[in-house]
Amino acid sequence: MNKLLLTVTTLVLLGSAAQARTWDEIKKSGTLKIATEGAFKPFNYLEGTKLTGFEVDLGNALAKQMGVKAQWVTQPFDNLLIGLGQDRYDLVIASHGITPERAKAVDFSNPHYCTGGAIVSRPGGPKSAADLKGKSVAVQVGTSYLQNVNKVPGVGSVKTFPNDAAAQGALMAGRVDAWVSDRFTGLDAVKAQKGKLVQGDLLFSEKNGMAVRKGNSTLLKEVNADLAKVQSSGTYAKLSNQYFGQDIRCK
Repeated sequence: MNKLLLTVTTLVLLGSAAQARTWDEIKKSGTLKIATEGAFKPFNYLEGTKLTGFEVDLGNALAKQMGVKAQWVTQPFDNLLIGLGQDRYDLVIASHGITPERAKAVDFSNPHYCTGGAIVSRPGGPKSAADLKGKSVAVQVGTSYLQNVNKVPGVGSVKTFPNDAAAQGALMAGRVDAWVSDRFTGLDAVKAQKGKLVQGDLLFSEKNGMAVRKGNSTLLKEVNADLAKVQSSGTYAKLSNQYFGQDIRCK
């Protein structure tokens, strides 16, 4: 979910007075504070009051491999990296696309999955970039889906919504012709709607990573080492197949 920051400068300034916990401090405390959005099915979402999803299960597996307990916090997506800069938590796992802009403000782990922005429409609707000519498209506000849809030659109106659920709802209600979001989120919606939606082409590809505060090298090193162990042990593949029916790690 390659969502854009407000500005890199804002993040850097907000985080300048904070002091991130080192890996040794986290290990000593026994608790890894992890933040996510909790509104991006099937990656991180709430079932009633229970936080679940692929990234939540992966984060729990990562904490277990690290020998600490995961303590989860949910925040609106646009607040997540700001809160990281303010040392409100140690790690963010929320489908952040790894971009040069973001990499100026936070440090990313090795990618924990690869994906892309895909077109979703009702049967008979647009399925390719060319099909979007003159069409109305729903996207979540503050995302790179918005940025990439605006790059499509001839695209009609682009309408923004506070989250993907609202954007999907607009498509289902016929208020827009298409919706662009993460390919796996789109596939999940297509399955759930049973013939009422179809997925089209990818508009762009991306690598998604976990984020630590800029300069927190000891935690970043530990996260990368333990992510590799979770992947090599078969735990990652098991979780990925549970949610997606395939291994979604970057090849």
